Amino acid sequence: MSIETGRTHRTSYDAETHARLTADSDVIVARYPQARSALLPMLHLVQSEDGYVSPRGIAFCAAHLGLTTAEVSAVATFYTQYKRHPNGTYTVGVCTNTLCAIMGGDAIWEELSDHLGVGHDETTDDGVITLERVECNAACDYAPVVMVNWEFFDNQTPDSARQIADDLAAGKPVVPTRGASSVCSFKEMSRVLAGFGDGRADEGVGAGVPTLRGLELARAEGWTAPEFPDGSAAAAPGGSHAPKVGAEQSSAERPATTPADVSPAAEQKKKSTDDAKES
Repeated sequence: MSIETGRTHRTSYDAETHARLTADSDVIVARYPQARSALLPMLHLVQSEDGYVSPRGIAFCAAHLGLTTAEVSAVATFYTQYKRHPNGTYTVGVCTNTLCAIMGGDAIWEELSDHLGVGHDETTDDGVITLERVECNAACDYAPVVMVNWEFFDNQTPDSARQIADDLAAGKPVVPTRGASSVCSFKEMSRVLAGFGDGRADEGVGAGVPTLRGLELARAEGWTAPEFPDGSAAAAPGGSHAPKVGAEQSSAERPATTPADVSPAAEQKKKSTDDAKES
């Protein structure tokens, strides 16, 4: 056992959990031509178990993929969706990028930060909400937008956002504006991001009226995409202009390993971290 930020932290998974994570990881690895390409979803997988990318989660990924813990940590610390400390049950993200900001995102952020008593990437004392400033959520047509575990809450105000936070804290059901008909937990969301569906992909409203307005206008006005330089019409995805697997410079053409990957020095480097990996 070791202590991390005041919490008791187990250094490895018990046999049952290890077997379950191994089975799920094998499913993930099978999706890729190179095993190390499975690292991103595997990090979401261990996050779904621990509520963050823990040291034992990093060790598990490293051992399963034949990587060093340093290599895994380098990836886990690069992307903001991987948490390096325990996350709340719900991540409440306030978009403060340009359009959302001028439409009220900054005011929403200030209201929630003051109301919850936490700042960016900080969690309330009850462990329910982790508050985040987030960049564009690709929902500018509904600005300002708040997300709860990546479910959309559109056209928010400081008052409505505060009510969402209060309902989450009180354990009341919260319904997104679009998408799934309810909000799942952070751990459940992480498992979905690892590639394991929860059966809710077809719930709720998808593209709403503002999102489809441009398409409707184009159809009404008879607008079409310009031709390619060779005179051919723009093809739909999957048509003659779609990229082909195995084409020049594609990842399918590249060798699974490079000389640096299999050099004696690289092998020694990997072995040197064995004591930090799962046995």
